[in-house]
Amino acid sequence: MAQSGDQVVDQIAQLNAARNLVLGDAAFYPQIVNGVLPIIGAHARVELRRWGSEFLAETFASPAFATTQKEQLAINVLQTVRNILELPEGDQLVLQNIAQTAASLYPLVFRHIINHPEDKQSWEHIEAIKQDILRRWDSFPCPVKVCCIKFAQRVVLAQTHGPIADPRRPDKNETSLAILPRNHAILSLPNLEAESSGLLDRILSVFHEDASDPILVNATLNCLATLVRTRQSVGNKIINAILNFFPARHARSPVTPAVRIGVKSMERTARAVFINIMKRNPSHPLAGKMQQHIERLMQSRIGHVDDTSRKRGLPTEPTDGLDAAKRARLDAETPPIIKVPPLPSGRISFAQLFTLTEDSGLSSFDVKQLPPDLVVKIAVPLLARVDQSLLSQAVDAIRMRYETVQKQQMAQPQPAAEEEDDDYEPEYQPMDVPGSAANEAGAVSAALQEEQPDLVSLGPFVLPRPPPLSEEQAAEAGRGAVARVFGMLGSTTLAPNLVKGQGQLGFSRLAGSTFDRDAWVTLLTRLATRAPAGLEGPKLEADYAGRRKPTISDTIRESLYRYILEDFRGRVNVGIMWLNEEWYNDRLQMKVASSNRAEDDEEVSVPLHYDHWVLRLLDGFLPYLDSRDTKIFIRFLSEIPEVTISIAKRITSLAKDPERVNLCVQSFMYLVMFRPPAREICLNALEEVYLTYEESRPSAGKVLSRWRPQRVEQLQAEQTTLVTRTVDSQTPSSTVTNGSRDPRTAHAAAY
Repeated sequence: MAQSGDQVVDQIAQLNAARNLVLGDAAFYPQIVNGVLPIIGAHARVELRRWGSEFLAETFASPAFATTQKEQLAINVLQTVRNILELPEGDQLVLQNIAQTAASLYPLVFRHIINHPEDKQSWEHIEAIKQDILRRWDSFPCPVKVCCIKFAQRVVLAQTHGPIADPRRPDKNETSLAILPRNHAILSLPNLEAESSGLLDRILSVFHEDASDPILVNATLNCLATLVRTRQSVGNKIINAILNFFPARHARSPVTPAVRIGVKSMERTARAVFINIMKRNPSHPLAGKMQQHIERLMQSRIGHVDDTSRKRGLPTEPTDGLDAAKRARLDAETPPIIKVPPLPSGRISFAQLFTLTEDSGLSSFDVKQLPPDLVVKIAVPLLARVDQSLLSQAVDAIRMRYETVQKQQMAQPQPAAEEEDDDYEPEYQPMDVPGSAANEAGAVSAALQEEQPDLVSLGPFVLPRPPPLSEEQAAEAGRGAVARVFGMLGSTTLAPNLVKGQGQLGFSRLAGSTFDRDAWVTLLTRLATRAPAGLEGPKLEADYAGRRKPTISDTIRESLYRYILEDFRGRVNVGIMWLNEEWYNDRLQMKVASSNRAEDDEEVSVPLHYDHWVLRLLDGFLPYLDSRDTKIFIRFLSEIPEVTISIAKRITSLAKDPERVNLCVQSFMYLVMFRPPAREICLNALEEVYLTYEESRPSAGKVLSRWRPQRVEQLQAEQTTLVTRTVDSQTPSSTVTNGSRDPRTAHAAAY
């Protein structure tokens, strides 16, 4: 039955009285909240839901309300919050308050689930609320999006590793993954970390959009400041994202006052975030970049936005330093004016064109008599001290002389060809006297040869071809080139962050397009894999032992192998890229070989490299892995192109060390879940680990019970039978009645 307007007004007045009561004494919060929940539920009128959602947001954000009491009360509120959020009609004020309430509830419920893993219903409620908010985030209006950003920040805070103030009292530590036990019944540590990483990327995506709302950008920056201060694991990632953000790019023409104010607000907020970070941690490794970015923000704002607000620029100054009308008022010294002598009449030489002095001694002095080093010692200090005004006058005077000479030459009349022809009277030479004509032609050619310079008679000069290189010399030159390229890798920079919408092109990318470290690594891997493709003969595994002469491709592969092992944790990307290129090249060669076999009906052997080098890499870094390298190792296994039986055996060898059993099992669990082609191989290897190493049975049994439950029961039965037989075999034989022994001796031996 619908309530009348007067009844709603009376109820809101009573609810306001209850709010005033709890504001005066926070001890009444549990009683008042439990009392108003039936009134403000999903079936109440929108006015009551507005008041109730605002009251819940205010309750769980109140600093006067104890955290332990909030945690107990949060479980009672979850159902009501979920029902209100799932209503089809979306009131903006209600959604704002519900998102704020969910942001306060999430860390409380997260800690409650850590301490009470049996309460699955509460976790289902908070998961449903989280998924609903994240799913409808982009469709919400702007005020609700701001609250969603705050909710996402609280989720990332709870699902990342935070600092541990006192390991003996986890209840006093901050809510984070640091207080989550490894074998929790409900919460999975890898899943929570992956979700928080994706959610953080979604928060940072606002910096990559072409046209972002300044309100959302400012809200994101304010939330990220808390993450940088409290979560060191994601702090550098956030700072790098802000460093690549320039608010001036959001200024689109026409630059209206609203756009100008929005850009200024984003610039000031980003600057305030960096200033606060550097104030709290002056020795931050990225402090220099942050200071440079602050200055860059100021310059970009002035260049893009503040052009319209500037005053007019200064007037252009005259070229000689001062205007003639200002000299008298400023009492400035007038620059001296050089005297330019006129050019002589007749033909003008270059020396006369560039001579501005009337001193005959200087004009007749030959500078070629001085040695060049002395000329340099005299000219350089002289040019450094020359007066700029005098130099400008001299250049202008020579320019005017040159233009005058050009005009005079163009104005002079050219002699006509007809007049020359009239003056020319050739002598008659009879046709029957060839000897005289030949003598005359020989004399003319001799005269021409005397007039021509000696260089004309020289033929084309060709450098001699260098001697051919031997195989050893060519191999040595190739190894030297490879060593120089690997030396450059330490001095080159990493690739810049990709702009949104631009991804890596994979195998079709250009290796030399960016000239960064990734480009050089790509070039080296392709030189080792694609360049010798089709040129290598059939190889056996023993060829790698040294019976075959090493080629340039083998040199590059060996150098890549050593380069990766020098710092595997930091160069795992290089190893993944190299192994992908090797696998890709092997498959192409096999495809070409199969097509040739179909045409020629002859079996063609193909040299394969992927299996050999992936096993060498694993053998190289597996002895140095520990439990802290779980993410790096799982990433390596997830991004290599193929997991074989040999690779599974290498992973199994980790279980020999009791401290690395969990690393082995977690690696197999990831491969089983997310790499279906290798699932059977990994499950077989996991069974071997389960049977061989007793320390692995608790964790390995959970994985096998999910994917091979019948096999686990069989293994447990076999294990029980084996234990029974072992116990029976260890029973002392002296307890059996033996006529040849004294019963008392047998009884004593049994004990």
